[in-house]
Amino acid sequence: MHDSGPTTAQSLPDPLPRRRLLDSVGIGGSIKVRPEDFIVDEIPLYEPTGEGEHLYVRVQATGVSHGEMMHALQNHFRVRESAIGFAGMKDKVAVTQQTVSIHLPHRDRDHLGVGSLREGRVVLLWAARHLNKIRRGHLVGNRFVIRVRDVDPMKAPVVRRQLLDLEKRGVPDYYGSQRFGYRRNNHVLGLMLVRGEWQAMLDELLGARGSSFPAHQAGRRELYDAGQLAPALALWTRNDRAERLALTALVAGRTPQDAVLAIGGHALGFWVSALQSFLFNRVLDRRLKLELFDRLIEGDLAWKHDSRGVFIVTPELLASGTLEPRLQSFDISPSGPIWGSGMFRPTGTPAEIELGVMEEVGLDPSLFDQRLYGFEGTRRPLRARVSNVEIDSGVDEHGPYLRLAFDLPRGAYATVLLREIMGDGLVEAAVGASADPEAMPSE
Repeated sequence: MHDSGPTTAQSLPDPLPRRRLLDSVGIGGSIKVRPEDFIVDEIPLYEPTGEGEHLYVRVQATGVSHGEMMHALQNHFRVRESAIGFAGMKDKVAVTQQTVSIHLPHRDRDHLGVGSLREGRVVLLWAARHLNKIRRGHLVGNRFVIRVRDVDPMKAPVVRRQLLDLEKRGVPDYYGSQRFGYRRNNHVLGLMLVRGEWQAMLDELLGARGSSFPAHQAGRRELYDAGQLAPALALWTRNDRAERLALTALVAGRTPQDAVLAIGGHALGFWVSALQSFLFNRVLDRRLKLELFDRLIEGDLAWKHDSRGVFIVTPELLASGTLEPRLQSFDISPSGPIWGSGMFRPTGTPAEIELGVMEEVGLDPSLFDQRLYGFEGTRRPLRARVSNVEIDSGVDEHGPYLRLAFDLPRGAYATVLLREIMGDGLVEAAVGASADPEAMPSE
């Protein structure tokens, strides 16, 4: 019933970063041992004015997933999920602060803007009115304060030098493992989606023959593979939203295409975005290998950090001597592809690098000519600026630690920076161990 032959799951390589900028050996260590060791403080793009239909609420969450926070806010303010706006999703195993907006045209519930929910794991710190809903990306960036455990505190001077180097050159702007889900297959689902491989996509999402999955899911996946759709549906929990929506449609006799589309545009769009992110990561791998991570060459599309626009690097600009100072001051950076119909394309060697990645993984750029789920394509800088760096060490009741603090712009991953310091594998293992399956498809 579900035999769809070879799938892209068998051909697409792992999406995670393959290279590091720093050539030093990682210090090792552990992160996210407990939420208090990973503090994230969102830096807002603007402050509320005090007037308007939206109530802005500063939320502190401890060891709470994005989905759990949203459910708590929905119940507390008695609103639908669509009434809540947020700039970005935060880590679960962390203590996070962020500002969310609640659409409340009337002021009868303003008193709910301060309080404690979920046994104190969600705390509403303050509330103020504003005119508009907070949208994704409405933030400057995030401040991170992270304690690395199981490491020699005497390595603080080494880490200080590494952080200062990253502050000067920037950190590779890779997409971190969170982007690809707890099974590391979001990009696989994205490719199946844009190709219209509906049955293969359902098999990858629901079955036991594709990407690896947690052991506790084996029974329900094997039931699906055996055609036992209703019993399989009964074993997926409320948190497994995408799986339940697809299976509910199948149980009702809908076609594979209808079952996929029943999942909803938000999750489907995230999977397409994961495919774009995978291709960007592979381009960044090549640029690092060629030592073109923080250098501009003819044909590049230079990213302007202030306006988030790009311009083509011509021989005349290279000869003028004006680009290097702008690179050093982080005014501009090389950029890489977020493939889509509206993406500006480089020329020359940068174009060869980007098209070479597509060829390597067996994809045709025309695949992205269709405007799927609002993703029209754009550019992304190859490096992210690290600022306000701090490093110290100490000992508490849990043992010795290194404390790292730094700011990153929106869209940059703290785990990517930590990988530069700690080395390969350790950060990914920590993220995987703390992964929240219900948040991954709908991030």
